Amino acid sequence: MQLESRIWDASHEDILLFRLTASDGAYIEVSNYGATWVSAYMPDAQGRYADVLLGYNTLQGYLDDTSYIGSTVGRYANRLRNAAIEIDGTTYPLEANDGTNTNHGGVDGWHRCVWQWCEIPGGVRFMLTSPHLQGGFPGRVEAIVEYTMTDDHQVTIRHRATTDAPTHVNMTCHAYFNLSGKAQSVDNHLIQIFSDRILDTTAAFIPTGMVVAVQDTPFDFTTPHTIGERRMLDNEQLKWNRGYNHCYPLGQPGECHQAALVVEESTGRRMLVETTLPAVLFYSAGYLQSDSEGKCGVPHAPTTGFCLETQFYPDTPSHQHFPSTLLREGDTYDYTTRFSFDTI
Repeated sequence: MQLESRIWDASHEDILLFRLTASDGAYIEVSNYGATWVSAYMPDAQGRYADVLLGYNTLQGYLDDTSYIGSTVGRYANRLRNAAIEIDGTTYPLEANDGTNTNHGGVDGWHRCVWQWCEIPGGVRFMLTSPHLQGGFPGRVEAIVEYTMTDDHQVTIRHRATTDAPTHVNMTCHAYFNLSGKAQSVDNHLIQIFSDRILDTTAAFIPTGMVVAVQDTPFDFTTPHTIGERRMLDNEQLKWNRGYNHCYPLGQPGECHQAALVVEESTGRRMLVETTLPAVLFYSAGYLQSDSEGKCGVPHAPTTGFCLETQFYPDTPSHQHFPSTLLREGDTYDYTTRFSFDTI
């Protein structure tokens, strides 16, 4: 595996773009700005290569982005109700950047940080020190994100964190995929999600605490369905989310789970997602938008990408029966997600 790096933009000499290239020419690109996954250049069934990640051709696009495209989200992925958490009897107010709630770590979460870096076998490691009360979260956290790739197109992302005081951590990669490699709807993508339940939520996307069965609902992807087949049905949850934006429990944290399998039949590209995290959030990007041009020369539009955000449950601190995200001194947050690309 070949690793190359370059300064991405001459006006930001501390921000680099790294390329990991496989023996057949497939590659991924990542950046230490936001520990961001920038590109995934993969072959189709005819051997034609295309970038299957949404993103921008320039660093400025990512600096201006408001959709977390490709970024590492932290300190806490997804929403926390009423912009506050309570730990050991102390309440910590957080940044309210989604109505009255906190989303994806606040306005200046980890997706806005420039990370340190070093080379590792088969990839690159990004390192960040998140100070006590960054975004309101307690504890000084040392975070690590590692990207590695193999010659058979397996991309592995490992998230690690330690803290010097009790805090909540929930990291994810917020990559948007379009396996066609084009600026077009992902409604034709076939997706199978290896879970028969979702978290019930309010209209503000906050979990109610209930975990409900998907059988006989538009959220049942236990067998493959296209993203667009039921996305516009007359369903309250689908209307709130402009499609899918739902968390699917997978099992116990630390165990390896198959999360999802996606196929784009016109190109034959296929992607399998496996993770040691306890859930995957499937987002059909109903709220996606950008002012900057994307890689295909047009701004990003709703449903032109999809996300499979492996993570802990949203708003876990409010629900004692959810798998805990509380990280204490001496413990290590350490979870891995693998994206395997091939063709049918």
